[in-house]
Parts: sequence; structure tokens; C-alpha cells
Amino acid sequence: HSVDTLKLARELDKQSRKINKIQEILIQVNISEEASKSGVNVKDTHNLLKDISLLENLSVKGLMTMPPYFNAPEKVRPYFAALRGLRDRLEQQGLLNVSLSELSMGMTGDFEAAIQEGATLVRIGTAIFGNRQ
Repeated sequence: HSVDTLKLARELDKQSRKINKIQEILIQVNISEEASKSGVNVKDTHNLLKDISLLENLSVKGLMTMPPYFNAPEKVRPYFAALRGLRDRLEQQGLLNVSLSELSMGMTGDFEAAIQEGATLVRIGTAIFGNRQ
């Protein structure tokens, strides 16, 4: 699950508590700061992580992003590098109950660049299943 607001995190925590589960989550970051994209703003990510780290039934495992679409994968690389850099800075904060081992970024058209920039999870459905009908 990806989370980008404290409100959503609190609801997930509440529902997870009801079924006695620790839910693993990724923080969705709007790395491109596009108004049309979901995700927490880069500057607000640390505070969101700090608040979520206090929720007992959530376990932050990493960050994810959806960069702008470009026909050339190399144009997306700076966004992947920016998310990796953000992760590296956040890791130095030493927040309890927060692991940032996962970086979910990259899709069929740009997953190679994402992996080179540190992605541990990529979304390559189109490469596997073909274009949607």
C-alpha cells in the first residue's frame, strides 16, 4: 500500500489494529511536484514519516513515486535520482519504526534507468502482459 497523508495512514492503522496486523506501507512522494500527481511533497516527507512512525500497526518499508512521462527514459533519470537522494537523507534521520530499504519507481519504459538509480520494485506490467485493451 502507498500512503501520502497522515489521514490515510491513521485509517490504515485503525483497520490493521482491528485484524491484529502490522501493515507494511510505502510513502508515495510527488517527486516531480506535479499538481496532477498524488504524493506527499518532498519538503513534507520527513514530518509525515515522523508522524507515521508513531502508529503501531503500520511499518514503513520505503518510498515510491510516479515521475512525469517522457518518451526518452533518460529524461526520467533525474527524478529517480532525486527519490534515491531523498531516501538517503531521510535514512540519516534515524526515525524509529521506519525502514527505507524499498524504492518503488520505474515502469516498463524506464525501468532500466530506475534500477540503475536504486529501484528495488518496478512496475512492468505492460512488458509482461502487453498494452491494455
